[in-house]
Amino acid sequence: MQETNLELFPSAEPTADIVAGRKLTALAAALYAAQSDHFETRPVDELRLGFDGIEGDFHAGATRRSGGREPWYPRGTEMRNERQLSLVAADELAIVAHRMGLEEIKAEWIGANLMIEGLPHLSMLPAGSLLFFNGGVTIKIDGQNKPCRVAGQSIAEHVNAADRDATALLFPKTAKRLRGLVAWVEKPGIIRTGEEISVRVPEQWIYRA
Repeated sequence: MQETNLELFPSAEPTADIVAGRKLTALAAALYAAQSDHFETRPVDELRLGFDGIEGDFHAGATRRSGGREPWYPRGTEMRNERQLSLVAADELAIVAHRMGLEEIKAEWIGANLMIEGLPHLSMLPAGSLLFFNGGVTIKIDGQNKPCRVAGQSIAEHVNAADRDATALLFPKTAKRLRGLVAWVEKPGIIRTGEEISVRVPEQWIYRA
């Protein structure tokens, strides 16, 4: 058995900045689904979730094809689908709309599935956070939803922008770290509008090698 060189570990103290985990509460203020061949969603009263995501939804599936967000794979590579659900917050969308000079950005325009209320700075909720819905569903946060030109193009079309390309390009710039989160289903079931959510934020750290 190879011996460990203890000189490489001069102290037992962690070298990372550690923040303790915590519990929060929130609300599923509105629900949306994309039961079509397009990513835009529409309001619904409930979401039926399986391990593949929302039944019949545009983003449903245990796997998905890689795209521009995964430059380390050839485009179209089959990979785990960690983007089954899109979460947004009304206050963050209002900030983005203001920055873009728009009256509003509706959640369904950018393919959101859940409008979450009660969590300050929703987009900064860390990866690994668990959302326990009162009805029994659990979803796990993968990370931030990086804003893209496709969603920007949808916004431009809905507001009938004079220069749609410029508006589409403006969205990724103004929505950075305000676009919400993507998540996947850990425990299936049904989510209903107005349902309470218990949020478990994990211990966080900044890794320094």
